[in-house]
Amino acid sequence: MEKQTAKGFPYGGQAVIEGVMMRGRGNMAISVRRPDGQLETRREPLAKIYRGRLRESPLIRGVIVLIETLVLGIHSLLYSARIATAEEEEQIPALALWGIAAASIAFAAALFFVAPLLIARLLDTYVTSDFVSNLLEGFLRIGIFVGYLKVIGLFPDIRRVFAYHGAEHKVVNAYENGCPLEVEAVKGYPTAHARCGTSFIFAVLVISILVFALLGRPPIWMSIASRIVLLPVIAAIGYEVTKFGASHSQSVLSQILLAPGLTLQAMTTREPDGGQLEAAISALKEVVDADSSEEKEAKGN
Repeated sequence: MEKQTAKGFPYGGQAVIEGVMMRGRGNMAISVRRPDGQLETRREPLAKIYRGRLRESPLIRGVIVLIETLVLGIHSLLYSARIATAEEEEQIPALALWGIAAASIAFAAALFFVAPLLIARLLDTYVTSDFVSNLLEGFLRIGIFVGYLKVIGLFPDIRRVFAYHGAEHKVVNAYENGCPLEVEAVKGYPTAHARCGTSFIFAVLVISILVFALLGRPPIWMSIASRIVLLPVIAAIGYEVTKFGASHSQSVLSQILLAPGLTLQAMTTREPDGGQLEAAISALKEVVDADSSEEKEAKGN
């Protein structure tokens, strides 16, 4: 999740196992609750690809953010799993991270894009309209996504991750409103956030209906290829739509655009406890302090 702040940088991050990862301007921080109850917070510098000019270029930035979310997210999840279970730390090879990220994209493409297409094509005998066929595929895609969220939400461990997700949102919302980063002070802020990854994914699913409707109903192999090849393009458009909605959240149009994603976040966030808020606060403070120090050094030079 990422959101533009009044202080000029879109702080945000994601929930991990027993903790929260926050992304800053040049660093990321992961704060994880150890088995002994203590918080362990680690800060790491970001690779240049995640903070260069392309990261701010319209459309291109959507693809970079997607890659960044996957790679940093998987890295953070693996790290948090080790800390939360008191395993010995070992460096995660970059090649392994990229491999897992590629596998994650392949799984998502197969489940949310190829599977709905194949199911819709099974009904070709009964559906004569290309538009209706694509519309049916789109609704199947959204239905599979919502069903997936409902199923994983049944697992207690995932529900704890969703609570840390809520903590991340509350803390970022509080920071953006100038609230002191203290547990009691941030409790009253909402668990929903305009630029949450859930809203981004929902935007991608909706936009895909419009894009694929323009392609008609070509042979199945060409349809499958189009769902895979056009995914980065759809993600780029989805990011821009989500970014626009969050940046103009007071307008009626933006509120309409944001409403479905914000509603869906009720499935991916839960009300956090004080300890979960503490983890999110620790991670955000770490990157904010790092950015402030680097900014002062830059001015000093």
